[in-house]
Amino acid sequence: MTAPTATLAALYVHPLKSCAALALPEALLTATGLDLDRAWMVVDRDGEMYTQRELPRMALIRPELRRGELVLRAPGMLALHLRLDVVEEPTRVRVWDDEVRAYEMGALAAQWMTDFLGRPLRLVRFDPEQRRLSARRWTGEVEAENQFSDGFPLLVAGRASLDDLNARLARRGHAAVGMERFRPNLVLDGLHPFDEDHLDTLEIATDEGPVTLRLVKPCVRCTIPNVDPASAEVSTAVGDALAGFRADPRMGGGITFGMNAIVLDGHERTLRVGQPVQVRHAF
Repeated sequence: MTAPTATLAALYVHPLKSCAALALPEALLTATGLDLDRAWMVVDRDGEMYTQRELPRMALIRPELRRGELVLRAPGMLALHLRLDVVEEPTRVRVWDDEVRAYEMGALAAQWMTDFLGRPLRLVRFDPEQRRLSARRWTGEVEAENQFSDGFPLLVAGRASLDDLNARLARRGHAAVGMERFRPNLVLDGLHPFDEDHLDTLEIATDEGPVTLRLVKPCVRCTIPNVDPASAEVSTAVGDALAGFRADPRMGGGITFGMNAIVLDGHERTLRVGQPVQVRHAF
């Protein structure tokens, strides 16, 4: 029997962890996920990570990739231009429970972050020689590498799932929200709402050959979906709506939306919006 077909409807890269996403027509798949996804991170003087959980204002920092630069823009700030091929001295930082090697991005970047976010902060880039692996409890024999992601190379969500959530928000008298609140890398069309919860593998047809992904762990949600990416204002509407129907027994009752995924095959192949996706359900 032929596996059902979905479509790769959107691709998102988040160069700076917990800041705005870039919606791209295509993206290179690397050993750590989409190229340059979560390659930079904001940390304090002790190397501890900062995200929208502590600083919702980070949602207003908008990245752009152009001509060998990462360009960061934020309200009231001059643009910060960072060369992709330039870092400064090595350092060590912490992302969740992992202490990893990284590189400082310099005094100007640190001052920019400090000025906009209102506390002493630094900007660092992941050391590409560092191997940070996803938890083998979920990946089995596969050594799935990450940069500064929360724990897995890719996050997958279905557009129908967001439509379902927005219908529930409308019934509660709230405005619809965008997929950017959930920070996925891949968005699929052609699934039933929350069908991604029950998928085993995705096979994406690319020009260079197939890419095979395995969906390994439901994504438990924190407070970040409550942050409006346009204003950085926080409301509990999204979290309250999800809590009413998305408690996942696989995650001890945690509220989930989307599935974390690892790469089984297809590194260094290019994903493009519109590519067909063969989906296989877990049984």
